[in-house]
Amino acid sequence: MYLSFIISLVICLIASALLGRFLIPVLKSKKLGQKILEIGPRWHASKEGTPTMGGIFFIIPCTVVCVILSVVFFDKLSAPMLITLGMAVAFGLVGVTDDLTKFAKKRNEGLTPFQKMAFQFIVAALYLFLMAKAGAIDTSISLAIINKELELGFFYYVFSILFIVGMVNSVNLTDGIDGLCATVSAVVCAFFAVFAFSVGDMGAATFSGAVIGGLLGFLIFNIYPAKVFMGDTGSLFLGGAVTGLAYMLKYELIILLVGIVYFCEIMSVVLQVSYFRLTHGKRLFKMAPIHHHFEKLGFSESKIDLCAFAITAVFCIAAFFLIKY
Repeated sequence: MYLSFIISLVICLIASALLGRFLIPVLKSKKLGQKILEIGPRWHASKEGTPTMGGIFFIIPCTVVCVILSVVFFDKLSAPMLITLGMAVAFGLVGVTDDLTKFAKKRNEGLTPFQKMAFQFIVAALYLFLMAKAGAIDTSISLAIINKELELGFFYYVFSILFIVGMVNSVNLTDGIDGLCATVSAVVCAFFAVFAFSVGDMGAATFSGAVIGGLLGFLIFNIYPAKVFMGDTGSLFLGGAVTGLAYMLKYELIILLVGIVYFCEIMSVVLQVSYFRLTHGKRLFKMAPIHHHFEKLGFSESKIDLCAFAITAVFCIAAFFLIKY
């Protein structure tokens, strides 16, 4: 188990770093640069034209390495790992389509919200179908806080489709400043790796290692000031990866705790929109998602990343002890 984890982490780290080194100039030459919304923080205007779709730097090695290791360790790596990898890649392909549509339209809006959500619901439903066929999920939800399980029957699938799509979009919203989404996601995957070790799940440990390695290589180019953005390509892949890991390990709701930053990001948007409508134009935050609120309060992107890292690490440690003890 440890060998496949180390192999996946190291190879994906090196491959991601090398891909970044060689592909950033290509992305620049193809003019695949980020369009910045005028409603965003004014200082983000300087980011206009920064290459995006950098998510391919970690998606490609993660996919190749996990598939190869599944062949090498075919008697130990689980089918759920490949199904979960497939879901993450499928979400990443939705992101690729969205990013390429933005370039074609030459604006910061790609697929319509309906198109994006429709594709995501299809991916989530197919994932649950395949996991059920593989016998990797049942219809109960683990409630770690009270050490109980809640049987949902058919409604488990309805809930899970909504939950998966919601979490994937939460991760997507987190990708708003340099390094934030990659940093938080690396810590979350580290939690899942440790948890996978503790329960003997080689597939989850290997997949976690691949994502961690890929993200560490990507962060070389994504920390402030970013030379490349992951785009929806990367953030939707990561959303599928971290949520899928929670399902692989059969602690679906734990992602709300270890992914507390994701949860705060999407809730800040929900609260902002609701408050704006109820008060006819007033705002609860200076700007949403909440990382922009802190930017407007004067926090640097690096400081926000550091705080998010620390908060995520604390919640991951708390979650581990909550589950194990």
